[in-house]
Amino acid sequence: MGTFIAILIGAALIGGIIFVIVIGARMARESQGVEADPVLARLAEATQRGENVSLEDIELQLPFMQRVVIPIVKKLGEVSTRFTPDKLLQETALKLELAGNPGRIDASTFLATRFIGAGVFGGLLLLISNLPSVDWPTGRVILIVIIFTVLGFFFPQLWLGSRISRRQTEVRKALPDALDLLTICVEAGLGFEAAMSKVADKWENELSLMFGRCIREIQLGKTQREALRDMADRIGLAELTSFVAAVIQSQMLGVSMAKVLRIQSDQMRMKRRQRAEEEAHKAPVKMIIPMALLTFPSIMIILMAPAGFQIAGAFGPFLGN
Repeated sequence: MGTFIAILIGAALIGGIIFVIVIGARMARESQGVEADPVLARLAEATQRGENVSLEDIELQLPFMQRVVIPIVKKLGEVSTRFTPDKLLQETALKLELAGNPGRIDASTFLATRFIGAGVFGGLLLLISNLPSVDWPTGRVILIVIIFTVLGFFFPQLWLGSRISRRQTEVRKALPDALDLLTICVEAGLGFEAAMSKVADKWENELSLMFGRCIREIQLGKTQREALRDMADRIGLAELTSFVAAVIQSQMLGVSMAKVLRIQSDQMRMKRRQRAEEEAHKAPVKMIIPMALLTFPSIMIILMAPAGFQIAGAFGPFLGN
């Protein structure tokens, strides 16, 4: 019976690991600009070549993961939506937008991955505890499985938070240089939208991608003010929100755009310098913990060990008596 349970746990674990790998690969491919619907892409390629194929034939040519696993995951996300509060879905959708919408997944699918992660982490430890070489008490097995299940449940949320922080840090570092280039372009006679297009073409980072998306939204009919505000909301960075507010205010009041951009660039560089100084001042405090736990004990052992051996040798006869 124990062997049968271990086999079931192993099968579920392997399926969960395959799911995580597939979803991670799909998110990485789609974040690099791969087509979201490979069936339609292959059908378009076959049509251009003049081949007479049906949509069903094209779909059967896809890998098993794209034909079966990914649709199942989407279906699980749709089912989980029925039991998820709307407020939680909205908050998750906002966090996904702040993270750059990695993998182009929706909020319900992301929430479903939390339960899958809990099952994978908990199943892994449960499988390890059933190995013949492992002889853990029942209480320890239950405690470790619960801890890793909770860790797996919160792991996607922690990953999403780190993705948001990394994206905001990248935008914060690139903003002063982007404002300098915007200032140069505007002073050279370009309009603000043309200057943003130049910045989007010049670099390949999160800020340039946001500038490019803002330009495309303006070209599709959205007003410049709405596009700029939506861009600031999609990143959630105070510096970018301040920059957008200054640009909108300068356009409303008729102030020179080049002068506003120059002032904003100087302020961004000053804030970046102050932030670097703040991090430098925090470094000695952060170093106390590793020094106290790792460096000082090893130094004390090296310095005090010879003296301890001599003291033990000197008082050994007395202690033995």
